[in-house]
Amino acid sequence: MFANLRVDETAPTDWKYISEGGSTIVFSYTGPSHPKYDGTALRLRKAPLPGNEDAYVQEKPIYAGEPEPEVEVPELEPDPEATAAWHKQHAELREASAAERARRYAQSREENARAVVEPADNDWYAGEEEEGRAADDEPDDPTVQFQRAVIARLIPAEFLPRLESVRVKREWLEELATLVEPLRPLERRAKDRIDTERRKAVLATDLVGGEGWAVEIKPKWGFLPNPTWLSPETRDIKRRTCRFCMHAHLKSTQGEDVALGYCPLDLFSGNEGRMRKALGALWDVWVGSGGAVNNLRVFVNGKMLKPSLEDPKWFVPLAAQLFPSSDPTPPESRTLDELRTAFVRTLHPPLWQPVLARLSRLQRRLDALDVEGLAALWARVHGPGTPFGTGPGAREPDMGDWLRFVHAYFARESRAEDDAAAGVVRAPEELAPPTEEELAYRVVAFLLAAAFKDCSVMVRFRPEGEADGAVRFETTVTVIDLDVKSVDRLAKWAQQDREIVEAYRGVPEPRVCVDDGPMHPSMM
Repeated sequence: MFANLRVDETAPTDWKYISEGGSTIVFSYTGPSHPKYDGTALRLRKAPLPGNEDAYVQEKPIYAGEPEPEVEVPELEPDPEATAAWHKQHAELREASAAERARRYAQSREENARAVVEPADNDWYAGEEEEGRAADDEPDDPTVQFQRAVIARLIPAEFLPRLESVRVKREWLEELATLVEPLRPLERRAKDRIDTERRKAVLATDLVGGEGWAVEIKPKWGFLPNPTWLSPETRDIKRRTCRFCMHAHLKSTQGEDVALGYCPLDLFSGNEGRMRKALGALWDVWVGSGGAVNNLRVFVNGKMLKPSLEDPKWFVPLAAQLFPSSDPTPPESRTLDELRTAFVRTLHPPLWQPVLARLSRLQRRLDALDVEGLAALWARVHGPGTPFGTGPGAREPDMGDWLRFVHAYFARESRAEDDAAAGVVRAPEELAPPTEEELAYRVVAFLLAAAFKDCSVMVRFRPEGEADGAVRFETTVTVIDLDVKSVDRLAKWAQQDREIVEAYRGVPEPRVCVDDGPMHPSMM
């Protein structure tokens, strides 16, 4: 554990800007070799600029996570002149930072020594103490606490990133914020910047930096809902076509770039042919959209790769990774078909692991009622006059709620396994009785299911050499972006569900999605 680790012992220039989302910004460590920081990424919270507070993605109460905006903001290339100027400044600061750190260290030793005799007159020492107390008082980032208390009980540690709370100082954050501004997309810069009032940040496993390549997949929903809890009006539609495929259809009618052709049930199936079909579909959409669809992202040597019609050799960095250097065909002479085949062939084996099966199982078990069944249970408990997602039942779960939920979840899992072994089939009224306790359990379970439906799977390939005419990789698979969603989104999800089903109702040739998962009622 690194609860007392101070990231400000490094130089801000040691951290390379990687990416950012609605509420966080991520940096990769590129400084001198250091046992604590090698192979890590730093995740910092952002704060809105004056005037953007109302539209900004606000952080939810602790342990509730923070919902990301529904609309993806496209990644933009930074201004070339600003980038060149920043790199020049970066190099100058890096050369100066070592001397500056040495100067500060010597000064701190001298002033600390004086502080023993003259603490009242030592403003520097008082400031350090004040920042230390601020860090002690500030809770760890919700993602750190949630992974430690909940996610780590449900996903094996080998498939989770390291997440540690670390300390930061205002001066250090301000310097880093100044350095990174020229590299940020203009849309982001107009809305927010690094929150320099924070005294804690998150140090995580760097899953894209360094040598090699990495793939980020958002697999999405890996199951069809249980018909028990569906209305007669939606049952046939929802049991024939998966939620992702129906939603992709709706988005396509609205002019959005979507992953048409990709079905998550193929990827989750465990069937080699279907999994390769899903990976090929993701590749086709990624290339065809110029990387705009975020279900697939590719990184090479720490940099996101974007397909481009304007640059016919955009794929060369990836080709250099996929094909051995001894191959007589140079990377730039490869065709897209060859690259697609090699990509699918290389990516499939690491995904043929328990991680996808675990995600599908968790989604299915936690969202056992579907949003329709959850809304119906809500009405039965609170009465039809209480809108779904409002009233006393709409309280955000706190850590006590989450800990009790995990305990109850495993108890129910054990009972379900006993029932399945004994051939016991319980009635719906017994599985989901209309009580406040049952509703509270189902709401928390649904929020957690939403996190697993929206997570990403990172597959990292580090080159280990070549053998038998092929490149050998050290491969890791990691589940990321597991921030739990907020209870105030329940009504929106129910409305969205209705819109998706209605939009798909009139499709003349609906897609048939095949779910090979368990549907025994006791599995709920």
